[in-house]
Amino acid sequence: MATIDGLPPLREVIRAHDLVAKKQLGQNFLLDLNLTAKIARLAGDLPGCDVLEVGPGPGGLTRGLLAEGARRVLVVEKDPRCVPALEEIAATYPGRLEIVQGDALELDVAARLKAPIRVVSNLPYNVGTELLIRWLSPALWPPFWTSLTLMFQKEVAERIVAKPRGDHYGRLALLAQWRAEPKIVMHLPPEAFTPAPRVHSAVVHLTRLEAPRFPADAAVLSRVTAMAFNQRRKMLRSSLKGLGGDVEGLLEGVGITPTQRAEEIGLEQFCALARAVAAR
Repeated sequence: MATIDGLPPLREVIRAHDLVAKKQLGQNFLLDLNLTAKIARLAGDLPGCDVLEVGPGPGGLTRGLLAEGARRVLVVEKDPRCVPALEEIAATYPGRLEIVQGDALELDVAARLKAPIRVVSNLPYNVGTELLIRWLSPALWPPFWTSLTLMFQKEVAERIVAKPRGDHYGRLALLAQWRAEPKIVMHLPPEAFTPAPRVHSAVVHLTRLEAPRFPADAAVLSRVTAMAFNQRRKMLRSSLKGLGGDVEGLLEGVGITPTQRAEEIGLEQFCALARAVAAR
């Protein structure tokens, strides 16, 4: 990749800018430009697309996205130490890289991008799940993005694609699969990163659905699934008693046995339950 964009290898960039990864920011830098280019390709057809990247660090994935032809890349980086390294990339790709120094949890970046938009990020471990839930839970659907290609800890990735009765099945799987088609497209070992984390990582590609798989109010579905899985080992008649009223009758009305547990219930039944709750 360095021979393509004329920029130095990432290890040199890190040394030049003294970019020691900070644990409190959830930083683990991916330095192999062959891997970052592969992740960029896994995001799909980039020419003609704007791309949002959160937590670019020294810019390895950023360089992959630009080299693979992204029309424009918007990066949001909380760590001000990384901005000079990103500015060097911007100078190599005039007019195609915008850098925002700030917290992605506090910024509305959609207005800075033009459709079609893909989100591609090696997300900081400490905010990755929260960002995903926000991208899956906008007030209006379809969202600003057409696809999400995101790196997580392997366990989080498995939770996103999990099916009922599996060890990783829970609220995250339901929210992701309700409105998107998620699949794990790449695995990475700890030694691929600097510093090496204690866990394996995986890249998940989520393609949005133009409409949810089953009708339900997003806020009600989120509330019901949160209650159900906060006490996932309890029977649903117990974990959902906070809904008030005749919980057993409510469950039986949508074909759920009150003694079942949350991990046994599929997406279609949870959506039916959310509709029943909203209709009371």
